[in-house]
Amino acid sequence: MRGIYPEKNADTWQVDKWWRGTRFRQRGLASYEEAERWLIKQLGDKRQVVLHGERPERLFDGVAAHYLVTNQDKESLVTEAILLKSIMPFIGQLTLRQIHDGTLLPYVTARKKEGRKHKTINLALGVVRRILNLAATSWRDSDGTTWLETPPHITMLPLAGHQREPYPISWAQQRKLLPLLPDHLGRMALFVLNTGVRDDVVCNLRWEWEIPIPELGVSVFDVPREHVKGKRRTRLVMCNSVAQSVVESMRGKHPEFVFVYRRERVKNTHLEPSMPYRPITAMNNTGWQTARAKAGMSDLHVHDLRHTVGMRLREAGVAESTVSDLLWHTKKSMTAHYSMAQIVELHAALEKIKADTGTWNKTLTTLRAEHQARLAGEATPPKVPQGLLERVA
Repeated sequence: MRGIYPEKNADTWQVDKWWRGTRFRQRGLASYEEAERWLIKQLGDKRQVVLHGERPERLFDGVAAHYLVTNQDKESLVTEAILLKSIMPFIGQLTLRQIHDGTLLPYVTARKKEGRKHKTINLALGVVRRILNLAATSWRDSDGTTWLETPPHITMLPLAGHQREPYPISWAQQRKLLPLLPDHLGRMALFVLNTGVRDDVVCNLRWEWEIPIPELGVSVFDVPREHVKGKRRTRLVMCNSVAQSVVESMRGKHPEFVFVYRRERVKNTHLEPSMPYRPITAMNNTGWQTARAKAGMSDLHVHDLRHTVGMRLREAGVAESTVSDLLWHTKKSMTAHYSMAQIVELHAALEKIKADTGTWNKTLTTLRAEHQARLAGEATPPKVPQGLLERVA
């Protein structure tokens, strides 16, 4: 049969055939018979399309490749490519009509056995669902027919009980952790603990975004929406006096990025370091992981610093709307631009959490961890401040 060839330097066969303007190509087939069956099937499907107007059967791997090629500007494209790579051995050679909860079950089962969280598995299922929805609504053949008649309903895994709870740290834990961090990470962590921004914003913070506020003696950073999660609009990073002192310590080190790093000399310290300052791509690196282990907080995430800010703002009595503005929570009532009154309000709120006020406050996660430690004989019960007992009484 024309179009079937043995592959060079391999015991496999390949198909490479043109028919009515369509190229049929497949490699790595185990035998001539398998290659012939594959080609006959493809030609039969194509004839049904040409003669009877049926939808051509498309394999998921080819459609997924089309999705990646047509979304080159998407911020999360690299992550989605990795997720698709993990799911391709399970559904890559299935047609779009063959993909549903049943055919996705082997992938879900395998990822669970690997110890993957439900949220991670859902991310991959979400990419598949997005591709199938586009095939049923947006992507069309020359005659206007969509690639898929109707998208299947793909069931997501439940997140309740399968998500790690937030772990905001206490002031005592902060005093223990920060000195163990490398200097550049310590400054970044202190900045997050006084602003509440995400670590990727800190890593990408630029001097050109800075707007001085002379009336308050601090700066704000106008972050473009491409660096904001969700990319809905620009956001404001408000500095309190502690965060501003961190910014000032970095001024003049790099022409573009605020937070940068270079390896300092151990010997011949009177000489300039041999490497220039360079941006920091992520806070969750070896330095962070080593420091948290030494501090006895091996499960501490960088994002927990943001949770810490939220808890401290709440215990300081800051209004929920102000907390939402500071932490960039999406609310329909939020205005599109910040007024000076809002900036003053945000600054005043952050000033309330710049130092330990002695308030005794712990999350349920912290209390549960301490209880388990007491049961294991690893710690003694914390002393509850007398003032708190009096207030409760």
